Amino acid sequence: MGFLLRTLITAIGFWVAEYLIDGISFSGPVATIIAAIVFGIVNALIRPVLMLLTLPLNLVTLGLFTLVVNAAMLGLTALVMPGMQVHGFWAAFFGAIIVALVSWAANRLIADREAVANR
Repeated sequence: MGFLLRTLITAIGFWVAEYLIDGISFSGPVATIIAAIVFGIVNALIRPVLMLLTLPLNLVTLGLFTLVVNAAMLGLTALVMPGMQVHGFWAAFFGAIIVALVSWAANRLIADREAVANR
């Protein structure tokens, strides 16, 4: 259930990013959901290795280089996913920020609901 919920949240983040950023586009809602699945797989497999390799740079920039890594993961997803297009680094950069903010907000709402339900 957690995987499906995270995939849905990521798909909503992609939809918001597509709406707000000119350089991000999807061929349709099915492509958005499949891209969310691919993005989850890319983040699970490649992002940890990339974070480890860029650890010194991340320390020097006080963690801000993580934004560049997130943009790279979004760009890599677009390369693998035929129904998704990301035009340029800045589109990927701001798109990754939007997806992260939407994911954070949704996870926060879910955690708050669970806290209320457990009372």
